[in-house]
Amino acid sequence: MLLDAGQRVVFIGDSITDCGRRDSAAPYGDGYMSLVRAFVDARYPERELTWVNRGVGGDTVRDLAARWDADAVAERPDWLSVMIGINDIWRAFSPGREAEAVGIDEYERTLRALLRRAVTVTGCRLVLADPFFIEAHVDEPQRAETDRYAAVVAALAKDFDAVHVATQAAFDRVLAHSPASRWASDRVHPGLPGHAVIADAFLAALGA
Repeated sequence: MLLDAGQRVVFIGDSITDCGRRDSAAPYGDGYMSLVRAFVDARYPERELTWVNRGVGGDTVRDLAARWDADAVAERPDWLSVMIGINDIWRAFSPGREAEAVGIDEYERTLRALLRRAVTVTGCRLVLADPFFIEAHVDEPQRAETDRYAAVVAALAKDFDAVHVATQAAFDRVLAHSPASRWASDRVHPGLPGHAVIADAFLAALGA
């Protein structure tokens, strides 16, 4: 297992990470981050890890940049997990919100700069998770665009020697046997079983 004793693990991202961590499900949310924490702590109680959730619903990489120093760098993580991009893509497919979409070049440039700053200032290790769209048909427009952004994350993971969590591949595995509606009503916001799919991918990537 990659997480060492006493380390501080910070998760940051959008609503998939947030999951009520600022209100009814404070402080960890009731999504994948909470599941990862619960299973890692249960399996490795002697490591006494500290867990922090800094997800904010609705965020794009632009929003992440605006709060990066306060919510990522200032937390002084030993490990920083980043999953962002779903809203950057989704806005382009949301009537009236197209101007909020973040093009792939800006997405890559901004995310790279944020990751570089976090690593340079804190010395943290990174966990980078792909954006996903819970849709089996790879030619569906939003799914096809999501795969392009996920490829950016995979490339950044190599560049930063980060742990890469292939969340789209995790959903593709279950979608081979079940409809998208089993995992999310809107193909974006998973229910608890969908969050378990994500958490399972994280645990495997961390060797936990």
